[in-house]
Amino acid sequence: MSDSCNKAFHAVKKKNQTSGSPCGLPRRLAIILYDAVVVLALLMLAALLAILAGIENQVALKDPWYTLYLALFWFAYFCWCWHRGGMTVGMRAWRVKIEDANGNRPGWGRSMIRLLVAVVSAAVAGAGFLWSLADTDRRTWHDIASATRLVRI
Repeated sequence: MSDSCNKAFHAVKKKNQTSGSPCGLPRRLAIILYDAVVVLALLMLAALLAILAGIENQVALKDPWYTLYLALFWFAYFCWCWHRGGMTVGMRAWRVKIEDANGNRPGWGRSMIRLLVAVVSAAVAGAGFLWSLADTDRRTWHDIASATRLVRI
């Protein structure tokens, strides 16, 4: 994030003191585990819908169109939850919400950026998540890239 964006984020953050405390890494990992169960169920539903539509013998990660189809379900779950309610099922269970610097739920664009960078954060041996241990505001790479944050409620 550029220095001017970082200063603006912190200026708005100081102005908006109604938010909870930043979400730490252990809570984030617990949220990921909860949401993994939901995503697995959604992917099973997506596979069932594909079978009912006559699309059979497809293998995720082997068949590109089928992989894209499943990824759309995965993206839809997170982006819709973040944009519409400010939290996923896992976030609700662990009493955490997502917000921008003004305390609002992220828009579709920020949600998509967040999810794409979260994939990168995890793909590089979790380095993007571990970044939160060094950041004073406990932000991950995807928090920084999307100008959002997770806060406890």
